[in-house]
Amino acid sequence: MSTPREHRDIHDFIGIGLGPFNLGLACLTEPVEELNGLFLESKPDFEWHSGMFLDGAHLQTPFMSDLVTLADPTSPYSFLNYLKEKGRLYSFYIRENFYPLRTEYNDYCRWAAAKLSSIRFGTTVTRVEFEAADEVYAVHTAAGETFRARRLVLGTGTPPYVPDSCRDLGGDFIHNSRYLQAREELRKKESITLVGSGQSAAEIYYDLLSEIDVHGYRLNWVTRSPRFFPLEYTKLTLEMTSPEYVDYFHALPEATRYRLETRQKSLFKGIDGDLINEIFDLLYQKNLGGPVPTRLLTNTALCSASYQDGSYTLGLRQEEQEKDFEIRTEGLVLATGYRYTVPGFLEPVHDRLRWDGRGRFDIARNYSIDTTGRGVFLQNAGVHTHSVTSPDLGMGAYRNAYIIAEMLGSEYYPVEKTIAFQEFAV
Repeated sequence: MSTPREHRDIHDFIGIGLGPFNLGLACLTEPVEELNGLFLESKPDFEWHSGMFLDGAHLQTPFMSDLVTLADPTSPYSFLNYLKEKGRLYSFYIRENFYPLRTEYNDYCRWAAAKLSSIRFGTTVTRVEFEAADEVYAVHTAAGETFRARRLVLGTGTPPYVPDSCRDLGGDFIHNSRYLQAREELRKKESITLVGSGQSAAEIYYDLLSEIDVHGYRLNWVTRSPRFFPLEYTKLTLEMTSPEYVDYFHALPEATRYRLETRQKSLFKGIDGDLINEIFDLLYQKNLGGPVPTRLLTNTALCSASYQDGSYTLGLRQEEQEKDFEIRTEGLVLATGYRYTVPGFLEPVHDRLRWDGRGRFDIARNYSIDTTGRGVFLQNAGVHTHSVTSPDLGMGAYRNAYIIAEMLGSEYYPVEKTIAFQEFAV
């Protein structure tokens, strides 16, 4: 006999986690009568990188990379429809800038989520089991509820990554995902060191550099990269976010794909070129009144860290010179990115999932990761199998259209096969 908290309805699929990619799937499946989906998210409401809502910070992809447009330009959940309903469409038009502000994009996602009936916020998944008799996945929650579905779509995202040298470090160091909440206290310190080289690191450095003479702190920016790489955003490079390149990359040997993964970071982890120039211009301006108390250290790896008496000692290594040195700093900000970890709730179904030679998901071309090739799909976390298209917001609608076609057995939204002028494979 069922308990009141056990839901006996069987959904066609359950999406676990609600970042932009699964939210896009929720929007695109809302009008599909043949699919009965449910989305479970542990947070009380939609939130996307709120710790980095700096003034003027914007997406690195145009507004057409919203939740739905590249799959269905007529969708009521488009960014342009959001602007129309908010009374800002003409202002956006006059602004003549294709790149939405980060706060604006987050508000757009919250607007879309509020319109959907398939989302349950405040619902933490604790365990997933496979019930062979009915061939369904049973999804158990912290509240004691159980939901069942024929398929799963995992969208739990990539949690903040803290290097081994900084785990259990103590003190009040932060990951950049909490920067805004900690900024006021950071500015009170005598010295601040920022570790990292991507867009978030650059935005934080610019923000702290802007106020350096007001608050009087010393500011260090440390990166292992040999230089401050700009995001490569030329048009023929952008063709690598295409169905053809996914086909090409996915078909390469596993070892080749992993080698390319390390080489292609500047294609999706670089810094906006305009921001790099703005940082230089700000340094030039500040330097007119005398040397600015700031250091920019490239080719420098963080090897160790310790905390004592209110300050950190960072053990660094200049990798090209092979020289070790130390920096002492009161404030420490880790802009060290995000790294996917397999959710613990999947452990009961571990043997139903496919794994590659390095212990990561063996993601099929159709984005499935289960042994049947049609039961569990993965959003993001596939740079090692689908290259730069995996984290790219612009490819989210394409991937969702592909997953929907796999679940239905036919295309509901046309899935592009060829869009590139260049050829990737012989």
